[in-house]
Amino acid sequence: MSELRSLEQRALAELHACADESALRAWHTKYFGKQGEMTLALKKVGQVAPEERRASGQEANRVKEALTAAHEKALASLKEKDLERSLTAAAIDVSLPGRPVPRGRLHPSTQTLRTICGIFADMGFQIYRSREVEDDLTNFELLNMPPHHPARDMWDTFHTTTPGVLLRTHTSPGQIHVMRELCPRPIRVILPGMCYRYEAITVRSEIMFNQVEGLVVGTNVTMADLKGTIIAFARRMFGQQREVRIRSSYFPFTEPSIEVDMDCINCAGKGCSLCKRSGWLEIMGAGMVHPVVLRNGGYDAEKFSGFAFGMGPERIAMRKYGIDDIRQFWADDLRFLKQF
Repeated sequence: MSELRSLEQRALAELHACADESALRAWHTKYFGKQGEMTLALKKVGQVAPEERRASGQEANRVKEALTAAHEKALASLKEKDLERSLTAAAIDVSLPGRPVPRGRLHPSTQTLRTICGIFADMGFQIYRSREVEDDLTNFELLNMPPHHPARDMWDTFHTTTPGVLLRTHTSPGQIHVMRELCPRPIRVILPGMCYRYEAITVRSEIMFNQVEGLVVGTNVTMADLKGTIIAFARRMFGQQREVRIRSSYFPFTEPSIEVDMDCINCAGKGCSLCKRSGWLEIMGAGMVHPVVLRNGGYDAEKFSGFAFGMGPERIAMRKYGIDDIRQFWADDLRFLKQF
């Protein structure tokens, strides 16, 4: 019992002499480590005579709890003093304005996509989302491209390990989904989303890109309606002074098919490096919905007609802002992104 009281007095005296956390850690190891004095004293309780063992055990536990509480109190006191010294040395002036938090912004592709959606929403179009993982049937066959059709070579496809399942190469499969969902009602929708193609990455092509598909189906829908919609969009997007040119083209899911050009916004049609000296910039492909596609969507091609168009928001942004490298959109370069 006297040894325990002597150990307590000595330990408390040494604890009060500790001036920093390092000294406190050394003190704790000395008395409570595996071979610490307090640890050994607790083990010796088992060697005391049976009639004294209970009293010795109670005293040993009391000393242990007293030293533990004293150590925790000393540690808390040291931390509080360190905090006071830190606040005194580097005082905080609460009257100063806070540090500004950097604000994020929308990606230029997203900004352009929202502008496109807003323009078509004003024309009465609704937004329809379709899936990015498609089956071969919807991505190709129902769009008038049966197996081994040569038009399939126009799309380099990412196929999955599941036969017949692929990453969609264009948003056109959404035409089948929306027609089968809304048939026989009239349709006026745009279908924005990401597409994927197994292509070489260059200044003009990427393996993934956004696309906006447009689809109108109804009675008495004509090429004149398509032309008016395209011109209205181009002038809302790029300015009321824009001129639009329509060229014949080929797509398996439209007939007739067209390519749509706009006079170069950089040189006003005079010819420059942006338009490759032609004076024109391509902005989209379009055409009247092929009767086979209408029937695959559930519509009677004798009663209904429609038109479709497709464009890439990244390419639209490149036209609008004079960007010459499509890879910039996915390079995560803040010097580029902060310009928009």
